[in-house]
Amino acid sequence: MPTTLNRAAVFAVYQLTLFAGILLMPLALVMRKAGVTLPVHRAVDRVNETYEEMDAERAN
Repeated sequence: MPTTLNRAAVFAVYQLTLFAGILLMPLALVMRKAGVTLPVHRAVDRVNETYEEMDAERAN
């Protein structure tokens, strides 16, 4: 069972990951034109899944 501290930490990491993705967007757009992609979406997806799992455990 996740504690409040664990949920808060996962939520903070989730928010920081989204913030980093937003900040990296201009760089990602330039790199995409050059044919290179940044895998930021993978990090956001993983943290989102973890956050949703913790939220689902809390609901049970």
